[in-house]
Parts: sequence; structure tokens; C-alpha cells
Amino acid sequence: MTQQRTLSRQAITWIFGLFGICWTGPVAAQTIGLGGWNILHVQYPLRAEWTLFAETQLRSLRFYDDFHYHEWGGGILYQPNQHLVFAFGLGDYDTYREGGTFVSPKNNDEFRFWPQLTFLQQLGRLRMEFRYRSEQRFTSQGFRMRFRNRIGCVLPLNHRQLQNQTWFFMASNEVYFTNHPPFFERNRAILGIGYRLSDQLTAHTAYLQQLDYRINDEIGRDFFQVALQVKLKK
Repeated sequence: MTQQRTLSRQAITWIFGLFGICWTGPVAAQTIGLGGWNILHVQYPLRAEWTLFAETQLRSLRFYDDFHYHEWGGGILYQPNQHLVFAFGLGDYDTYREGGTFVSPKNNDEFRFWPQLTFLQQLGRLRMEFRYRSEQRFTSQGFRMRFRNRIGCVLPLNHRQLQNQTWFFMASNEVYFTNHPPFFERNRAILGIGYRLSDQLTAHTAYLQQLDYRINDEIGRDFFQVALQVKLKK
């Protein structure tokens, strides 16, 4: 037990240091105001290991004004054990120009599919996540590939485990790469707080900061994120 607590403290310290580095430097120069980032994620269990999911997002460059992005997607999850999750998803992703709400012509009109692998690890109260995704993107500028690596954590606040009626702290950082120079494309960092009401409903709010490098589907911004996860009963 003492060793688990020590590992948990070390992990928390390392994570806060990582996110401190990611939220400094040139990112601030791209900020033009706090935008909005809204997520609805729904899951439906097929059997013990298999789950269908669907997700939609709506984003704005200013706080619930100048809406510039929407997406929808879905797929399937396979979780053979508590440490490993496989996923396959696809969807439609549309990004509009700045200067108003859904200003045409679009910066990017994209269809995408992706396989994904997630490793889960429990360190005391801290739940760690390591996610790897490979995206095959059919964009307005042609076919592209992109690789996303995310590290995240969830820390329950009023219970030792993430159970019903639990407040939790959450943080993640994700790096995007392509298969062409200069390879680095984006860094996305999130820091927030959430509440698991029941087995069916979980919600969170978060601050998201994004740094983009020479891509035209969305420039780096600061966002206020609101997300709702719904797990349907079979």
C-alpha cells in the first residue's frame, strides 16, 4: 500500500510538471479569446467486451459565438481486460473560416477513419491512460495520415475510486504527428474537473489549450470545454 501511494504521488508530480511545460511558451501568442468546445458522447453495450459509441462536437472561436467547427462520428470498442481497449471509428469533420458563424467556404471538409489502442493503469487512486491513434484523413487538400499520442489521468476527489457520485480531477496532453516534414502538427492540453453522477451519466468542464503548427483546419486557441458522456442500458 505504501509503495502504491508513493508511485501515485510520483505520477501526479510528473504529470503536473508535464502539463506546466506544455502550457507555456508560444501557445499564448495564438490566443484571441476563450472559445467554446462542446462534446456529447454516447455508448451502447453489445456484450461484456464490445461497445458501440457515437460522438458529436460543436466548437466556437469565441465564447458561444463565431461557431466554426462541427463533427459527428462513431465506432466500436473492444475491451478484453481492464488494462487494454481497442477501438475503430469514423466520422465527418468540418471546419469553417473565421469572422462569423459557419463562414463559407470551409477551411476543411473531411472524412476520417481511425484505429486506436488505449492502455489503462491504476496507480493508487490515480488512473492513467495512454492512447495511440492512427488517422486516415480524406480532406479538402487530399489524403493525409496523422498519428496522435495522448497521456491522461483521472484522480477521484471525494472517493478513493471513480464510482457513482464522485467528483474527479482530469488532465491530458496529446501530441499530433504526420508522416511528412516537419512531422509535428499540434499539441493539445486539457485540465478540468468532472462529476460521475451514475453508471449512465458523467460530465466535465475543462480548460483546453491548443497549439497548431502550419495547418489550416484550425489554429491554436483557448477553449472552455463542456462534455457529457451517456452510457445507455442494454
